[in-house]
Parts: sequence; structure tokens; C-alpha cells
Amino acid sequence: MLDTSQTAAWHDTGYLVLPGFKSLADCAAAMARAHALVEAFEPDAGASRFSTRDRSLVADAALLASAATVQCFFEEEAIDDAGKLLVPKSRAINKIGHALHDLDAVFSAFSHGPELAALAADLGLQAPQVWQSQLIFKQPHIGGEVGWHQDASFFVTAPQTVTTFWFALEDATLDNGCLWVEAGGHRGPRGVLREQYVCDHAAGTLRMQSLNATPWPTTAQAVPLPVAAGTLVVFHGLLPHCSAANRSAKSRLAYTLHVTDGQAAYAPENWLQRGGEFPVRGLG
Repeated sequence: MLDTSQTAAWHDTGYLVLPGFKSLADCAAAMARAHALVEAFEPDAGASRFSTRDRSLVADAALLASAATVQCFFEEEAIDDAGKLLVPKSRAINKIGHALHDLDAVFSAFSHGPELAALAADLGLQAPQVWQSQLIFKQPHIGGEVGWHQDASFFVTAPQTVTTFWFALEDATLDNGCLWVEAGGHRGPRGVLREQYVCDHAAGTLRMQSLNATPWPTTAQAVPLPVAAGTLVVFHGLLPHCSAANRSAKSRLAYTLHVTDGQAAYAPENWLQRGGEFPVRGLG
């Protein structure tokens, strides 16, 4: 799957951009299913917003419940404090998560296969386990900013193994909120875990715990990753990354998988857990 230069780039920069990994037909089918899920969604008083800027807006119970379900979360700017929609429902959803890869037939097919399994093996994942899937809409005009973070904060393993597979279902541009990364930020003195998202499962509460005061990248250190639909961006769990708000008229729909190595110890305080009745699966 990966050649020598790609393997070297992976270790050096902490990410790879793989154009055309998914066909445009696959992307179109995934987008059609995404919009069908939104159309079928019936908001209620318990519907939750999603924000990385203000995590208090995300209801702990709703997030924890989504570990084993398919649940919609609103954009921060899509509803008012009374829960009233400020935009049409089709433009109100921030993301859908977090078990699409197991519970939805279209996304199960999209999330598994020999190509993904081969890529994971080349990246050093000996026993891949897919914990989470997300449809991230980045809606026109109100698509929320996602600040600098590391995905390893949410899926702590010993040793660190979480790897993100980020599929562009639509073109991601500088205007509509493409990814930005700190190339090489996963290694050396800056390759430290800054925060850990800790869950008290007995109490059903979540909190972000500071671990290290290493500053987030500056604008000068940030590398934009504008990519075409069908591109897969894969990156290391310690790689700092972010995306700007989408104030353009075009959405930036993406689909992500978060994968760890089953040979590593998965932290019991991670928010997303799977039991014997709903086991975590691989990529094949």
C-alpha cells in the first residue's frame, strides 16, 4: 500500500494525504446516506449541541449514549438557548456519531475493507480496532471552528496508538474549513499529550484534564491541507490539528474513523467504552 517515501513522510510529518482513496461514487453514496440520516432525525428537547470551543454545551449523557448509537448533534449557532432551530434542520447538524461504522450498512461498508486494513498494517497497527466514526458537516456560514487538539486526548492507550482516518466527502478548501496540522508535531519535545478527556463512568461525567503546558502551534507553524473529495488524510494521534469556522456558502462534509491497536492497553477512563455485548471491530 505505502511506498518507502510515504512511510518516511508518515514518520517525519505525522500525516499522509492520499488522493483518490475513495471513489467519487463512494463519496456520493456516503453523502446521500448522511443527508438521509439528517432528514430522518427528529429533534427533541434533549438534543445536544456540539462545540469544541465551549464543551459545557455538549450534554455528557448525550455524548456517552452516542458511543453505541447513531446520534445527531447540532451546530453551536444552529439553535438558541431554548432549543429552537435558527436554520433549517438540513443545515443545523454539526456531526453524527459515533457508531455509524457498526450500525449503519452504508457506513459499515465505507469503513471496512482490504485497502483500509492494508494501510493500517503499513502504519504499524497490528490489531486495528475502530472505536469511533463521525460525520462532520461543517455547515455553510455556521460551521464551527475546531481548535487545536490531539485525538490521543480522547483515546488514550499505552503505548500511544490512536490513528485518525479522515475522508473528504466534499472538497475541503481554505474557504470552507480544511484541516490544518503542525507537521512533525507528533514527535520530539512537542510530541507530548497536552490534555486528556477523562470520564467518570460511575457518575456519568466528562472533563478535559490538563497534562502538559506545551503551547499549541502558532500560525507560522500551521500547514493547511486543502484536499479534493475522495482524499483520505491519515494522521498520528499526537499530531496537533485544527480547522477554521466555515463562513463560506459551501459545506465541507467529512467522515472520520478513530482506530487504536488492540495490542495496546486501552484506558478505562476513556469516554468511549465497548462491552462484550457490543465488541469493538477491526478494519477488515
